[in-house]
Amino acid sequence: MRFILSLAVLILTLAPQCSLKAAQLKIEREDQVNIWQTSQLLSHPQIQTIKIDEDVAYKRAMSYRAIPLAALLEGVTPQDHLQAVATDGFAAEIPAAPVMQPKGSKAWLAIEDPAHPWPPLSNGTQSAGPFYLVWTDPQADGIGREEWPYAMSILRVLASVSERFPALLPDPKLAADNPVNKGFALFQKNCLACHRLNAAGDSQLGPDLNLPHSPTEYFSEGYLRQYIRDPQSLREWPQGKMPSIPKEVLPDTELDQVIAYLEHMAARRKAKE
Repeated sequence: MRFILSLAVLILTLAPQCSLKAAQLKIEREDQVNIWQTSQLLSHPQIQTIKIDEDVAYKRAMSYRAIPLAALLEGVTPQDHLQAVATDGFAAEIPAAPVMQPKGSKAWLAIEDPAHPWPPLSNGTQSAGPFYLVWTDPQADGIGREEWPYAMSILRVLASVSERFPALLPDPKLAADNPVNKGFALFQKNCLACHRLNAAGDSQLGPDLNLPHSPTEYFSEGYLRQYIRDPQSLREWPQGKMPSIPKEVLPDTELDQVIAYLEHMAARRKAKE
């Protein structure tokens, strides 16, 4: 009996360490791929403990062992573009400028230690690890919640969205300050992480927003706004992953611009190749 109890205690003692395996982060560039193991990152000379007062994933204050993301991106310029890919296919598009700048908002790569796993997220199935891009002073540069990708596995250095996906571009005759062009910029920030449009984009999560039809064609304007603000209020779906987008994240004036972009692109539909 004593042996069985001792074995049970040993199993319980080891369980937290065994429940989470070390991971690796790939940083992909056009001419090279760097692979960082959890152990390498946790022993990085620039690692430190940081506190996030309003964590996007956990919706409370959190502390992390983290490295300034710029320290892993030697040679990247503010003109470059980053794409953070999560294990579930979420692909956040992030301009490199706020990541590489010395002042203002600061991007950090938070690393989950297998010996000290983070708590599960609200869905109760997994943590935000193994790697999570978090920000200190995010309000300084208007960093949105889509720019806090968690469960990261790949970070890519790429050309801009416009260069990679010309099928997303509005009519070039439109003025730069046209609401459609403003909506395109907001679409990249708030929608492209989960959706494609005209079969263009890298995410594998949500449906294409122009093929075979635009939501502006099958939703009345009022219901489309309601769906964007609170998807479950129109379609109660336990497996639905689209989060609510409140006015604090996307004010009404900006929502108008996103809808203007979607309406415009309905007339620029391109068949899937």
